[in-house]
Amino acid sequence: MIIFFMIDLEIQKLIQSEYERQMTSMELIASENYQSPAVLQAQSSVFANKYAEWYPGKRYYGGQEYTDQLENLAIERAKKIFRADHANVQSLSWANANLCFYTAVMEPWDSIIGMDLSHGWHLTHWAPVTFFSKIFNFQRYQTLPDGSIDFDQIKQLVKTYDPKVILAGFSAYPRELDYSKFVQIAKENWSILYADVSHIGGFIASGLLKNPLDYGFHAMMTTTHKSLRWPRGAIILSKWVVSNPLKKPENTIENLPTRIDRAVFPWMQWWPHMNTIAGIAVALEEAQTSDFFNYTVQTLQNAQIFASELLGLWYKLVTGGTDNHMVILDFTDAGFDGLEAENTLEKIWISTSKSTIPNDINPPFRPSWLRIWMSAMTTRWVKGDGTKQIVSFVHQALQARNDQDKLDNLRQEVEEFCKIYPLPQC
Repeated sequence: MIIFFMIDLEIQKLIQSEYERQMTSMELIASENYQSPAVLQAQSSVFANKYAEWYPGKRYYGGQEYTDQLENLAIERAKKIFRADHANVQSLSWANANLCFYTAVMEPWDSIIGMDLSHGWHLTHWAPVTFFSKIFNFQRYQTLPDGSIDFDQIKQLVKTYDPKVILAGFSAYPRELDYSKFVQIAKENWSILYADVSHIGGFIASGLLKNPLDYGFHAMMTTTHKSLRWPRGAIILSKWVVSNPLKKPENTIENLPTRIDRAVFPWMQWWPHMNTIAGIAVALEEAQTSDFFNYTVQTLQNAQIFASELLGLWYKLVTGGTDNHMVILDFTDAGFDGLEAENTLEKIWISTSKSTIPNDINPPFRPSWLRIWMSAMTTRWVKGDGTKQIVSFVHQALQARNDQDKLDNLRQEVEEFCKIYPLPQC
């Protein structure tokens, strides 16, 4: 039970209800995780009261002694963990951070090359329904039948479109990327290399997955709330040294950190949320502990167990397995689709997310994929046999998707299972 100190009983009831929902249900959505009590406490601090326009030492408003110390601490911790020369910790979201980077290094109608949405990318990197697509010329590369990146196609796109930026990264792709091949292609064209590692930032921080900056990428961005278990926001990391953000620098690669800072503020975003930065600073310290390292190791192990168990039950997985925390089921030949699978699992209180697959014949709102990850449930210290039990719940529900009595019984079993693995204590 959470103890609330508020007088708005309607909101208190909603918060309590959401807490109980999270306690008694299973979270397998690939964009969600559970924050620690310390991170939640920092976000609820008096830093929420403070305007902090511009950057440490260069603020417009007074009273910035402690906001400067806080943001500098977050920046230094992020630089250390990700081996970057500079970190901008003010971005409010994934989409916002990406747009800030684009506007920092490109002019309208410049070309960008990134992964095709149906092959594992995200809306913020080219989807026609977004604001991004109205400004920049997005060109898309795809994966090969075995699930690997089609680097020959990337080379051809580079020759044809002369991109200012080449993107690496993914939203729904279960394999490790060969960053060195991206670097080789970019050097031949003098393109800027940018990696969106939002889903795997936690594993990069722990050294379990490759860091694009180590291979010659100019910049990368990670959201802070997925595998990192931090507050909702984003960090843009880059090479080279930041200069005075009040002065517009020359558009050289050496000035990339300052160009990024000026794109975040004043070009795009304006005031940062200092309480969120406080939470990020706390989480950055947590990410340097053995507990966090052990957590990320266990998450990858759980994903391997999950994939192995599904393959043993004759499910079809995109790329045939996983190198990271994602397991992506392909229901093309199953007699039902990702939406039906998602809705079925929702009935037994397991939250998942549907997703498109390469060359999917179904529309985006009724795709053939189901994307599952183990980061959130590993935060609740599910492992080994517990992971196998989750696979069993998923399998039984999908097999009984038209049997409401069976689904009701499974819902009770899921609730009892979740009681064994409580949320981090608030």
